[in-house]
Amino acid sequence: MKENHHTPTDSGSRFPQLGRRAFGGLAAGTGLVLVLTACGGGSSPLNTGAASNTGGSNQALVVGSADFPESQIIAEIYAGALNAAGVTASTKPNIGSREVYFKAVQDGSVDVVPDYSGNLLLHVDKEAKEVSADDISKALPGKLPNGLAVLDASKAENKDAMVVTKATAQKYQLKSIEDMAKVCSELSIGAPATFAERAYGFPGLKKNYNCVPKKLEPFTDGGGAVTLKALLSDQVQVADIYTTTPSIADNDLVVLEDPKNNFIAQQVLPLYNKAKVTDQAKNALNAVSKVLTTEDLINLNRAVSGSQKQNPKDAAAAWLKDKGLVK
Repeated sequence: MKENHHTPTDSGSRFPQLGRRAFGGLAAGTGLVLVLTACGGGSSPLNTGAASNTGGSNQALVVGSADFPESQIIAEIYAGALNAAGVTASTKPNIGSREVYFKAVQDGSVDVVPDYSGNLLLHVDKEAKEVSADDISKALPGKLPNGLAVLDASKAENKDAMVVTKATAQKYQLKSIEDMAKVCSELSIGAPATFAERAYGFPGLKKNYNCVPKKLEPFTDGGGAVTLKALLSDQVQVADIYTTTPSIADNDLVVLEDPKNNFIAQQVLPLYNKAKVTDQAKNALNAVSKVLTTEDLINLNRAVSGSQKQNPKDAAAAWLKDKGLVK
């Protein structure tokens, strides 16, 4: 995985307070506060004054999320930023997979949802060829159906990855998915059931690497504890685990390189329904994207999914405060 395929390095706890050392860059966050405050009135750094009627109404917004913790955390961050900007917002977590929450945004049962640029592009255009962050950002808006749009992409990225234990990597001499392809028929993959059909799943592995795994073991926890247990116990030899999952570093797992870009760039960004999202709301959400980083996602995931089991809303609130986006 060559495109921002980091390996988390900090296995220590940085929560629940989410201190300045945890996220760093507080000066940058403070600078953002000053800029935003200079742009409008109000006591909140995100409050830019009266809502504009351009691009939506002044109704309350519902922020949805997919069915895994990171999406829930980002949804709470979005809702917290919106409320701080004077836009009433609530959350509707655990809607389901992209196939489900995309329809929810279309039918207006939710107004905003956090998504990932590359997979969102592939959802609306299965033949998309773009792989880089810039190319995906340019192509995505024009591929979305009428009534839907995206806002600024953040620097934060979370990609699916083929992950193995060190023992499996040594046994089969695995450093990349190309290496995995040579023994693919011997390997079971643990992943969501949708991995069987999605472009980057079994179809992508076959197309890009001629890799046809022995079988798929479907798990519903999005690369979480159940998937990890199956990998560590050798129930599966390969697991689809998101690159911002702390368990990769915490268990000394190996992320296989992806030289053919089967897993394309995946920047976090808001997908929204144009009907109700005002310019004031857009500004608040873009302010989040401006400061959200990959390291932030790792830390937030550790707080919520690690031993501390922090509530996503509480983790989001602490992050917003630490970044200076709310008082």
